[in-house]
Amino acid sequence: MSTTLASSSNSTGATQPQANYRRHVLDLDDFSRDEIGEILETTASMKEVLNRPIKQVPALRGKTVVNMFFEDSTRTRISFELAARALSANVVTMSARGSSVEKGESLLDTMRTLQALGADIIVMRHRESGAPYLVAQHFLGSVLNAGDGRHAHPTQALLDLFTIQERLGRIEGLKVVIVGDIVHSRVARSNLWGLTTMGAHVTLCAPTTLLGPAAFWTATWPKVTITTDLDECVRDADVIMTLRLQKERQESGLLPSLREYSRFFGVNAARVACAAPHCLVMHPGPMNEGVEITPDVATSAQSVIETQVTNGVAVRMALLYRLAEH
Repeated sequence: MSTTLASSSNSTGATQPQANYRRHVLDLDDFSRDEIGEILETTASMKEVLNRPIKQVPALRGKTVVNMFFEDSTRTRISFELAARALSANVVTMSARGSSVEKGESLLDTMRTLQALGADIIVMRHRESGAPYLVAQHFLGSVLNAGDGRHAHPTQALLDLFTIQERLGRIEGLKVVIVGDIVHSRVARSNLWGLTTMGAHVTLCAPTTLLGPAAFWTATWPKVTITTDLDECVRDADVIMTLRLQKERQESGLLPSLREYSRFFGVNAARVACAAPHCLVMHPGPMNEGVEITPDVATSAQSVIETQVTNGVAVRMALLYRLAEH
C-alpha cells in the first residue's frame, strides 16, 4: 500500500516531484514507469550529494536501518551501509554467522527481535527466494530486498537503469542484450521488469541449460527475444549486460567446460565491436574474468562496471529516503 506525498523541498536541498511512496521494495514487478522515473530523478539528486565535500545529509536522522545479510556480499552490503550513513541513519549490519540464527532462531523471530530493538527499515538478503516477502508480511516498518535466491534484486536493476539513462540519455527503444546464467539470475529477472517497463527491447542469450524453457520468459514478458546465438544478437546492441556464472546455485552437468562457455557466450572485444559504437558493457559483479567477460573488455572505455558500483550508493540512498517518507 502506498500513500501520496506532495511536492516539497527535501533534506538534500532538491525539490522532489509529487510521488507515490510505498512501504516495501521487494521487486520491480509492481513499479509503474512514472515511479521508476521518479526514483531515477531522486537518484540524480542523491548522486549530487555524494559529489559534495561533505557527503551527508540529515534526511534519515533518528531512523535505524538494519542490514540483515544471510548471504555473502561485498558491493550490495557496503553500498547500503554507505547509503544509510550518507542519510545520517543509525546503521546496524548483521549476518547469519555469529548471530542467534546459528543457534536455530527462525527468520521471523530474528525479525521480531530487530523490531523490538527499534529497527525502522530492514535491508535483507537471503538465499531463499521469497524470504523478504515473508518478513514484509510481519514487520511493522519497511523491508528493502537486497536479493533473494534466484528471484529478485530490485536495487541492482534500478542502478542499471540509472546508469543506462545517465550515459545514453534514455532507456526507451534501446536494444539491451542480457547474456549469461539467466536461469539462476535474480538480476536478470528484476532487470526484465525494469527495462521492459521503461520501454527497452530486451534479448536474453544463454546456452539452453542456463536459459530454461523460452515459454517461461515469454509468458511474463511476451516481447522479450530468446536466443542462443550471441554473435547474432549483439549486432547493433546499445547495451550488453553479462551475468556471472552462479556456480553456487548450479547443478552439475550444465556446461561441458568453462572454456567452451567462454568461446560461445563470453563477451570479448570482437563481439563488442559488432555492437553499436556507443554500446555500454555492464556486469553486476563479482566477475569471473576470462569466463563471461575478458579483462580487456571489463576495463575498456565502453565498460561502465565501476560506474554501476558508484551509482549503487545513490540509488539505495534514493530508496531508503522514499521508504522513510512512507
